[in-house]
Amino acid sequence: MQIATEKTPSIETLEAIQNFDGKYPKQLWYLSLVEMWERFCFYGMRGVLAFFMVDQLGLTDQKSNLQYGAIQAFVYAFTFIGGIFADKILGFRKSLFWGGSLMIIGNLILAFSPQDLFYVGITLSIIGTGFFKPNISSMVGELYHEKDNRRDAGYGLFYAGINVGGLLGGAMCIYLGKYVSWHLCFLSAAVVMAFGLGTFIFTKKFLGPIGNSPLLNLEKSKRTAYEIAVYVGSLLCIPLIFIMVKNTAYTDYFMYTIGIVALIYFIYETAMVKDIKAQYKLIAAFVFIFCYFIFMAISEQSGGSLSLFAKDNLDHSLLFFNIDPNVVNNSVNSFFVIVFSPLVGLLWIGMYKRKIEPNTVVKFGIGFLLLALSFYVFYATRFFSNDQGISSLNIFTLAYLLLTLGELCLGPIGMSIITKLSPKKMFGMMMGLWFLSSAFGQLAAGKLGAEMSSIDNASLMTKLVAYTDGYKALALYSLIAGVALIAFSQLVKKLMGEVR
Repeated sequence: MQIATEKTPSIETLEAIQNFDGKYPKQLWYLSLVEMWERFCFYGMRGVLAFFMVDQLGLTDQKSNLQYGAIQAFVYAFTFIGGIFADKILGFRKSLFWGGSLMIIGNLILAFSPQDLFYVGITLSIIGTGFFKPNISSMVGELYHEKDNRRDAGYGLFYAGINVGGLLGGAMCIYLGKYVSWHLCFLSAAVVMAFGLGTFIFTKKFLGPIGNSPLLNLEKSKRTAYEIAVYVGSLLCIPLIFIMVKNTAYTDYFMYTIGIVALIYFIYETAMVKDIKAQYKLIAAFVFIFCYFIFMAISEQSGGSLSLFAKDNLDHSLLFFNIDPNVVNNSVNSFFVIVFSPLVGLLWIGMYKRKIEPNTVVKFGIGFLLLALSFYVFYATRFFSNDQGISSLNIFTLAYLLLTLGELCLGPIGMSIITKLSPKKMFGMMMGLWFLSSAFGQLAAGKLGAEMSSIDNASLMTKLVAYTDGYKALALYSLIAGVALIAFSQLVKKLMGEVR
């Protein structure tokens, strides 16, 4: 019997976990449940940020978009930092527990005083998410042998399962905030995050050695000293992040700095790998990470410009239902992921059996083509508006369906391919880089959204035209990226070696 930590005996060996029968290991269900609650918290907060800043803090649409981009950029940037500390010092388990605890405290502060302590609560949530977010995904990767072809299916299930949390959080938090109480909105996020952390505490014994501290070979006192240093250091970052989140110009300097540092660190770690084929795989992984940045810069208008577009420029009629457009904006993507993720998975399996399944690079390209089509439909909402600038929620929802199908060609297999292409000792860092690319995507998304909403006190029709013109441009960018990826797919495929 192996020892998972000093106090928690493992009831599973790594070999027993990885040699599971059937399609999915049982541990995947536990990790998916933990992540589901975290996604409730995350998507709930993401969905209310721009709306809350305009409605409750009095920010303009342009300032709100910039602020949204800065907050989301910090959230994802800290996942890169959190991934490194998990790899080198804390291990995935302690990193996850520390991050979840900070997220709960941050949301409780927001629940206590949403307007006055908004940036304090957001700052703690940013740090907490950085320690929490990359580690669940990394632990999912360790449930499989390196060459286990069931890994893609596992990440597909993980991706679909956690969107249940995104669906519930995206709908409930904005509803509570708009129609009941902003205090309850943020309190609900804190409560469900506590559920997630509790679920992990009660199920971590089934993970065997997965997620243990990488410093178990050190003396306990020395290991504890390193861990305390990480905890204290993260708390000392609070004033710095608070200042930078409130002042978006500082966010740019921080992001450019961490981007350069991350790139240098990636090059250094890649150079330290002696196997040339492994280096090629890491370069291929970086290509996917860069593509993910572009995809996020375009698709992540959801929490910014699309949230404000839904707030002002859409009717409340979806098919035969009367529903708030912001509820649709925040939750319909997750709903479509839940419905269509298994169908897309079956499509890939069917194509594989017929030996016509596209490779991963081409799938990314198809994802961009669908993203382009979705933003052309967002643009087309202008043709369904009335004289006041109010357009159709049905057309808006159709665009989200196309966006989701594009995401399903990229998101689930993206996480899987990064773990396939990365050496095990670099899992945390590479997943951190994956989320860091999203951080830059979020920052770019905020700036793109701000450009669309640069006119203060504009009429609803003027806003409609400005936003839809912006969506047309984003559609063109997506189309170019998709065509380029498909054109260069064979080159990237060679870098990937035997990985598919």
